[in-house]
Amino acid sequence: MTGRLGIDDVRPVVDGGATPAKGVVGEVIPVFAVVWREGHDALSATLNVKGPGESAFAARTQRIPMRYSDHDPNQVNATFVPDAPGLWTFRVDAWSDPMATWRNAVTKKIEAGQDAAEMANDLEIGARLFERAAAGAATRHRPHLRGVARSLRAGGADVRARVAQALSEETLRILEMHPLRELLTRGKTRKVLVERRAALVGAWYEFFPRSTGGLDEAGEPVHGTFASSVGQLDRAKSMGFDVVYLPPIHPIGEVNRKGRNNTLDPEPGDVGSPWAIGSAAGGHDAVHPELGDLADFEGFVAAAAERGLEVAIDLALQCAPDHPWAAAHPEWFTVLPDGTIAYAENPPKKYQDIYPLNFDNDPKGIYEEILRVVRFWIRRGVRIFRVDNPHTKPGSFWEWLIAAVHDTDPDVIFLAEAFTAPARLYGLAKAGFTQSYIYFPWKTTKAELTEFGEEIVRHADIARPSLWVNTPDILHAYLVEGGRAAFAVRATLAATMSPLWGMYSGFELYENTPVRPGSEEYLDSEKYQLVHRDWAAARESGDSLEPYITLLNRLRREHPALQQLRTLRFHEIDDDAMLAYSKFDPLTGDAVLVVVNLDPHRAREATLTIDMNSLGRRSVDRMAVRDLVTGAEFDWGRENYVRLEPWSNVAHIVQLPDIPEGLRRRLAWREVPDYAG
Repeated sequence: MTGRLGIDDVRPVVDGGATPAKGVVGEVIPVFAVVWREGHDALSATLNVKGPGESAFAARTQRIPMRYSDHDPNQVNATFVPDAPGLWTFRVDAWSDPMATWRNAVTKKIEAGQDAAEMANDLEIGARLFERAAAGAATRHRPHLRGVARSLRAGGADVRARVAQALSEETLRILEMHPLRELLTRGKTRKVLVERRAALVGAWYEFFPRSTGGLDEAGEPVHGTFASSVGQLDRAKSMGFDVVYLPPIHPIGEVNRKGRNNTLDPEPGDVGSPWAIGSAAGGHDAVHPELGDLADFEGFVAAAAERGLEVAIDLALQCAPDHPWAAAHPEWFTVLPDGTIAYAENPPKKYQDIYPLNFDNDPKGIYEEILRVVRFWIRRGVRIFRVDNPHTKPGSFWEWLIAAVHDTDPDVIFLAEAFTAPARLYGLAKAGFTQSYIYFPWKTTKAELTEFGEEIVRHADIARPSLWVNTPDILHAYLVEGGRAAFAVRATLAATMSPLWGMYSGFELYENTPVRPGSEEYLDSEKYQLVHRDWAAARESGDSLEPYITLLNRLRREHPALQQLRTLRFHEIDDDAMLAYSKFDPLTGDAVLVVVNLDPHRAREATLTIDMNSLGRRSVDRMAVRDLVTGAEFDWGRENYVRLEPWSNVAHIVQLPDIPEGLRRRLAWREVPDYAG
């Protein structure tokens, strides 16, 4: 309760309003509230929206009438679309609606058979209401509203004729623009932080620049450079990716360097792990000498920009034992009783080549140095940082760092590699991370994926999920055991369930050999050695998933529905190895339905039951649909037979008829959880 009238359960809201909800430019933001009052008089609500830079709900204010939900007379919803980045605010106002109260009363009395004489007071009350409405309306609408008042006062026994104009669609439209409001109660102001489009929509491709050098005369891989990596930019662009992400590009430590397959006894020439950052050649503000110099890196960033790509680099806050920080600032680490610095451990795993920072020792010095490093790379054209293991650093540090960066560079994106417990994952998102890795690699069954999909929609105001099919550290058993179809299944799910997805190079070549049975580590992992891949030969032989990945990214660009997160809805399909879901775009009405065979070994057939209501259709409607993968056309209704064979096609990605314009934004709040009270 906020005043004379009740305004409760306003959404989106995060942490009771202490943390802004998240949005991006051009995204439809759904707003929901519960409004109530005593008695039976009609109640209405208005959404007031203000863009960044305004000191009050004034010049940019939008007053948007809120609609009542289909299943609860006290739930109201509306949407708005931010058109600029920055901090947006909104407020829900509730007000007594004397016009709606009057319309309800006269309609019921007429239906009960009352005549004009019995309704004389009602007609006069209505006339006075319309005169009041005319006084506050735009000049062009005043004659119409005054004409309604005259009709209500006109003589004659035909009460229906006298009230017809008052109940007309034209009159209702004018009253919607100029409502007659009583007992106006203003709700609390809420915040939405709106960022650039790439904060929500993007396809990422990860590769190691050092593996781009080709082979020498003996057939051995040659260390690549930023210059030799430009070809990978062309590949990423041709496949439709938006961001190329580079693992750490800094000097690699010599002390305790790891050998191939993470061994402790490196051989001469072993290149070590890029995550063991720092050597005599420099630390986090330097590049590995074999990759080139800072000018070469800036040239690489410029080459990416020429191709319409952004470059993301790794922000890994750890050090090799020979990092300059270890000598200059031993207090930034944990010193053991024997006087040595503690290396990183995640029992039973040991990382002897890495010293983790201790943020409780000299936090001011550590904070300021890391901010300096981030700004160093921003000045060299980097606007995206993938952050390694942020859940092992204090959340308060990230809140401080991201806020400090956004004070001067609000377009910088931070992706949290937060494969961790929900409290930490969503806590980091609230602390300011733009995007979050989430548990997708381990969700493989229908039940797991359905629960996962519902979770990411439920948390859309907090976290933007980036679905990665693999990483240098994650090779899931599903890919090991499922063969080539499994790769197509996972790519389909990642690219269509979330507007953000990513893959690590080698995925398109079906690389799936673990270092040992049951391990998620790759055999001959690129983390510890150069890996040569013959992309052209794989394409020519058909041993590449590149064409399908290219198709998925093209469909994502062409279909606004696939750029949405909040409108993900699941549909019933009577096979536990098949999954069906749809998405639509509330602005254009574009709608897509995806059916995936999760069994990479066998053909599956089932009956798909579409929730037609969620797509703005009646249960008896038929729809002409087209499979965007194969081009096949179908006549679908509520129930449909589907069959998918993993050796030919793992999924239907179906173009549905557009959502009717009058229903688009309303359906954005179709699934509203019950409110308390």
